[in-house]
Parts: sequence; structure tokens; C-alpha cells
Amino acid sequence: MSLIGHDNAWREWRDAMGGERMHHAWMLAGKSGLGKMQFALAAARELVAEPGIPQPEGHHPDITILMRGPKDDKEDRKREKGEPFETKRNITVGQIRAMQQRLTTRPTLGSRRVVIVDPADDMEKGASNALLKSLEEPPAGTFFVLVTHRPARLLPTIRSRCRIVRFPTVSDADLEQLLRKEAPEADEATQKAAVIAAGGSPGAALDFVERDLGKLFALMQQIIAEGDPAFALRGRMSELIGARPKRERILATIDLARSVIAGSISDVSPRDYPAVVEAHAELVRLSGQAPTYNFDAALLVAEIGTLLASAAPLRERANV
Repeated sequence: MSLIGHDNAWREWRDAMGGERMHHAWMLAGKSGLGKMQFALAAARELVAEPGIPQPEGHHPDITILMRGPKDDKEDRKREKGEPFETKRNITVGQIRAMQQRLTTRPTLGSRRVVIVDPADDMEKGASNALLKSLEEPPAGTFFVLVTHRPARLLPTIRSRCRIVRFPTVSDADLEQLLRKEAPEADEATQKAAVIAAGGSPGAALDFVERDLGKLFALMQQIIAEGDPAFALRGRMSELIGARPKRERILATIDLARSVIAGSISDVSPRDYPAVVEAHAELVRLSGQAPTYNFDAALLVAEIGTLLASAAPLRERANV
């Protein structure tokens, strides 16, 4: 994916690298899909590179990446084969402790190493507490980069030890240009819907196109405009999402519903504001819980549809 909107982040990073002392912990904060992980990898490679020391093209031994691992042995075997696999819901304390054990040795190639946690929001409580100890007493030459979509979910003590770099959302015009370049096969209507649904996130816009969410987007717009007193539209929405959707598709559906409701606010009469605001707030709550809670997928999809219907104009809201 072509990365846009990173100019200020690179200025901050490179100014710090050129200063007398590079801060040991960084937090890359911003909406999901802005390319923060790609930035983290490129920035880490710049930091560990030293004159006269050849740098590997692929995996770098002095860059450690902590992400959610495979859910179980079956999914681990899929990963080893290079197949798509389901992940655990959290980054575990065991992963943090294994990383800390490696930090007792010297970097492999040079004098610096980087640990990337993506997303740091997904650390379980024990993992957060364990990481905090490393942030408080970082080993010499070790730097931490925490990628986060929701900084408020991190411990205040972790946030206070990091230098924060914020990644802004990008303009609709930039998203349109990106989609024309990266997804030329998508028709104009799909690209337009992707821009509206993405809310300034390039990754979300491309994900929208790749997941073929155009029909779902149009159906959500219909529900919020007309209501769904006979539950027919919500039934069609469940069919489009699928009987056993993966967590990623559920999360995309919640984000899409949030965008649809947020985009409807300009057409809402004052008497309908409370319902729209309440529905949006509930979707925000669900988006925070869905990555880690063990929701029943069918019930969660039904809840999303009901929240959309509850945000319809009052006259259309019968039998929500």
C-alpha cells in the first residue's frame, strides 16, 4: 500500500535520531489503517543500521515484532505453511517475557535493537505490567515502538514513558487518488462508498474494496434511512455478513456501521439527535470490546442491525 500522511512523523523520528539522545520508547498513535506498522518497520531499520555493517534485506535479527500469535496448534500449523490463520485475542505475558529474555544478550549486528508491539492495545493485563518494567529500566541500546489504535486502553504509566507520534487521518481527495492507483478494478460507486466508510483511513478504504462491502454499505444506509419495522433488511444484512464470519469481518462491519451513522448526522432533525448519538456511542463501545470479548457472532450482527434501525428517523423506528 502506498503510504500517505507520514511526513510529520518522519520529521519527528529523524530529528530525534539526529539529536544527542534518542528517546527509548515511542508510541505511534492513530486510527487503524494509517500505515503505522509500516512506518514502525521502516523507522526501526533506520535506527538499527550502522555505517559499515551490512543490513539484511528480509528479517532483521535486531528487530523483534510482538503481535497476536496463532490461536492454537492447528492455526500454528497453518502459519507455518504460509496459510491464513486465526490469532489469539491478546498479546500474552509469555510473549513479553520471552522477548525480555532475549534482551539479556547483546544485539546481533550492531549496538541497537528495536522491539515493536503491534497493536499494544491488545496486550493482556499481565503483559502490560511486564512490559512496563522494561520501559522503566530499558537495556542499553534497546528501543521500544508501540503501535496503538486506542492509546487510552494502555496503562497511564506506559503512556507516560513514551514519546507519542500522532498519525492524522487523510483527506477524501487523497483517499480517492489512492484507490484509483491501488484498486483500479473497483467501480466508481464502490470507490466513493469506500471513501465515505473509511473515515480518513487508507487501510480501511482498501479493506472495504477488498472485502466487497459495497452491498453491505448500501443496505446499512437503507436501514438508517427507512428503519426496519419488518426486520427484513436486518435479515439481508446477516446473510451478507455470513453465518460464521471471522472476527476481522465483524470488526469491519462495526466500523462500517459507525461510519454510516456518523455520516447521517447532517440529515438528522434535532429531535432525532439523541437516538443517533446513543447508537453511535454503543457502536464505539462494541468496537472496543469485539477484539477481545467472546461474542456470539450472530447475536452481535443482530445488535449492529438494531442499532442502525434505532438511529432511523423517529417516524420510521416502529418495532425496532
